[in-house]
Amino acid sequence: ASMRFFLQYVGCFFAFFSAGFLITSTWTDCWMVNADDSLEVSTKCRGLWWECVTNVFDGIQTCDEYDSIYAEHPVKLVLTRAMMITADILAGFGFLFLVLGLDCVKFLPDEPLIKLRICLVSGVMLLIAGLPGITGSVWYAVDVYVERSSLVFHNVFLGIQYKFGWSCWLGMAGSLGCFLSGSLLTCCMYLFRETSSGRFQPAYSLRKGYSSAATIVTNVHLPSSQTATAKMYAMDTRV
Repeated sequence: ASMRFFLQYVGCFFAFFSAGFLITSTWTDCWMVNADDSLEVSTKCRGLWWECVTNVFDGIQTCDEYDSIYAEHPVKLVLTRAMMITADILAGFGFLFLVLGLDCVKFLPDEPLIKLRICLVSGVMLLIAGLPGITGSVWYAVDVYVERSSLVFHNVFLGIQYKFGWSCWLGMAGSLGCFLSGSLLTCCMYLFRETSSGRFQPAYSLRKGYSSAATIVTNVHLPSSQTATAKMYAMDTRV
């Protein structure tokens, strides 16, 4: 039981930070950061929703939001938005389900099997959340790297060149955390399913004891005349 509690708390720890990392990476502005080798007086970061420029001397930041979501955007931006939002929703609900399934939370205290199934459902949701999260963040990073490499290969240095920033790394870390917590809650917690279902065994034994007692009581109350008659009938049959 103590090992099961430990796995629950470890899974809850990773699920909390993973959901926070995914949500933070989705709504921050540093998925791409300028990578020029020349002396720059400002840092330019580009996110999924806006682009910000920060002065390196006074720290003043100016942000420009993108056009409406209904406007035409690059496929990379649209798909990354969709996958990260999906990962945020699944990871958030997975963490909430996990909190309800913890043994220390007074929710369905007399139903350990239901709480165990809630933890398993939470683990599955976290595993599913990690898939779009890691796909969106890695695909975005690879696309940025390929774009920069192609410009360098062709000796093209037009405009500002970017590399992937800390928001992209945060999305990868959150996705890997979802995979880790989901694996703990599904694979490891599944091994303890029989421990939680053990409370049904005494009830079965009790019913079995009642049946045995009823049989004994029935045999005890059998009239002695029926037993003697049966013996006489058996002797007559042999003769």
